[in-house]
Amino acid sequence: MTTIVGVVVTHRRRELLAESLKVLTAQTRPLDHLIVVDNADESAVHELVESADIPTTYIGSKHNLGGAGGFALGMLHALALGADWLWLADDDGRPEGPDVLATLLACAERNALAEVSPVVCNIDEPEKLAFPLRRGLEWRRSRSELGDGDLLPGIASLFNGALFSAAAVDAVGVPDLRLFVRGDEVEVHRRLVRSGLPFGTCLTTAYLHPCGTDEFKPILGGRMHTQYPDNDTKRFFTYRNRGYLLSQPGMRRLLPQEWLRFGWYFLITRRDLAGLREWVRLRKLGREERFERQ
Repeated sequence: MTTIVGVVVTHRRRELLAESLKVLTAQTRPLDHLIVVDNADESAVHELVESADIPTTYIGSKHNLGGAGGFALGMLHALALGADWLWLADDDGRPEGPDVLATLLACAERNALAEVSPVVCNIDEPEKLAFPLRRGLEWRRSRSELGDGDLLPGIASLFNGALFSAAAVDAVGVPDLRLFVRGDEVEVHRRLVRSGLPFGTCLTTAYLHPCGTDEFKPILGGRMHTQYPDNDTKRFFTYRNRGYLLSQPGMRRLLPQEWLRFGWYFLITRRDLAGLREWVRLRKLGREERFERQ
């Protein structure tokens, strides 16, 4: 019998988590167990998790592990419980309906996948993508632009409804605690690509997530985009972690493009020399693996 364990990481978002759990715990293919890692260790969240209609484990962390550490802890606990598949979800999104898990599992079995993800759609406008998706030099922003069929191979969003086989976790590992937030899913995706395991996005089901397109800024007439988060903390972790990521095997070929995109954005689009200097400083921290928190 196949055992599927859900893993959710949360931090001070009880109301959003409650909306997510309503859908996660009402799947037509029920979760066998649900693990919630609470990076704020709040009693109200503990009570919410214990009130669920399926077996649950609440892990309250008195140390904020971030998304990376939270998923690492939850995934390892899921493996220890005997999970054959792990269904990963953040606290601010939810599956689009009760059949998402069953659809993902069927897609994985039909296509012999080690990992499969749903399409990640804008929670307010579900026909639009929550994050822009690049294919070559073209950017897709709506669900309809992803094409026909049931599978987009070799592309996946990993912490928004992703379904991992236990064998994939054994081969790829869990997120790197040092990254804390921002880029941890990109690093796991890098490892997944290099593992050679088959994975992809199931085009017939979706996970709803708040829109994340605003921080992706178009340059060169929309042919390329760059990332500029809306506050100092997000920029710190985004740019520092990208410095580390772009120094890793499988990512280094993107370095020339990285310098072109951010150089153009800061110098031409924003005319912000100080911003470029800060970007250089932060990516240097990551490249040198200096992971002190801000």
